[in-house]
Amino acid sequence: MTIINRDKLKLLHQREAARFVAEHPRSADLYRRAQGSLLGGVPMNWMKKWAGEFPIFVTHAKGAHFTCADGKDYVDLCLGDTGAMTGHSPDVVAEAVARRAREGITLMLPTEDAIFVGEDLKKRFALPYWQFTLTATDANRFSIRIAREITQRPKILVYHYCYHGTVDETFATLHDGVVGPRRGNIGPPVDPLETTRIVEFNDLNALEDALKHNDVACILAEPAMTNVGIILPDPDYWRNAQQLAKRYGSLLIVDETHSICAGPGGCTAEWKLEPDMLVFGKAIGSGIPGATYGCSEEIAQRISARIHLEDCDVGGIGGTLAGNALSLVAMRATLEHILTTANFKKMVPLAERFNDGVAATIKKHGLPWNVQRLGCRAEYTFCQQPPRNGGESAAAADFEMERYLHLYTLNRGVLLTPFHNMALMCPDTTAADIDQHTLLFAEALSELTT
Repeated sequence: MTIINRDKLKLLHQREAARFVAEHPRSADLYRRAQGSLLGGVPMNWMKKWAGEFPIFVTHAKGAHFTCADGKDYVDLCLGDTGAMTGHSPDVVAEAVARRAREGITLMLPTEDAIFVGEDLKKRFALPYWQFTLTATDANRFSIRIAREITQRPKILVYHYCYHGTVDETFATLHDGVVGPRRGNIGPPVDPLETTRIVEFNDLNALEDALKHNDVACILAEPAMTNVGIILPDPDYWRNAQQLAKRYGSLLIVDETHSICAGPGGCTAEWKLEPDMLVFGKAIGSGIPGATYGCSEEIAQRISARIHLEDCDVGGIGGTLAGNALSLVAMRATLEHILTTANFKKMVPLAERFNDGVAATIKKHGLPWNVQRLGCRAEYTFCQQPPRNGGESAAAADFEMERYLHLYTLNRGVLLTPFHNMALMCPDTTAADIDQHTLLFAEALSELTT
């Protein structure tokens, strides 16, 4: 088994960092200028986490590629961390959005596109009723509020090292078995111990123990964890977990925002899950802000009975721009033409190609790493066996190694997701794009291990 020389890793990273700065003078200038008006020099604080001394500034993106301010072309395997899983600016969506922009963007009134999208979602996920938001975070928040209202229970249950956007209750982890704020949690409004129960993924005994308190309104879960590496459920895990939820009166909310990579109906359709509610955001509008949440017939009846017309605008669910005409036309075009069975048949084999190339390279260099795949998404982690839960995956994190590998490939024209080692395929991704990453990944490891 190969042991990494950390001093060599540090030197190689320093070399790559110097190369990055030298080759991106225009982005460097823009970043310096941004310091005068943008907090931290970026539109969102986590944009500082990209490999390199500053983020690349983009001038153009189309399909699976983008061009930076310094005129360099990149293969994009990040794709907006799923937000652009459809590829950048698909023609059919861009044309529909441009048409809608000329005809009215936001109205607080429905358009026929909303009905089309609702009917499409009903077929994909086998849930009959849908509502719309601008982000998956809001869809999760609103679903949680509904679950609390109809169960009259205060707590939610999530998995250790989960990610569900910026939902306050989910920015929590286990500290020696006790729930507390996740490291980096900025200004938590209340102690998560008051709002949240946390268990490790794939641990049915822990799940049942948490549900036995009879205070959990809902389980909020990705069907496969995706933001701390790809963590797949054990066989029959969800069948048993669903039974436990029903036994103890807790609702199951499935967040398919990332796991839509599994297929047109996400893991819910692929694995025949039966959630009470379901959330889907990011890719649903090909990058135009929009998200949705759906519910079963039973949940629809229970919440409808508790919402009175006079108060329906002050219940903490909805927003002035939610369900706007522009979002809905983008969703319609995306669902009808992009997130289709035919396109997934192209994308999934490319993820398999990425997976196989990375796995072969890891094996060749004798490294104790692994790579996992979920549909058209693949990711490697720095441990020998695929993690079964968030705690195991987090323990295997290697921030220095991650930044070296990301910067190495970035300097040579391939972008990976900054928060983890994830690659995502879109309908425009090609075998050549994948092979370019495989080659660079092999070169980076060769330099590191020889």
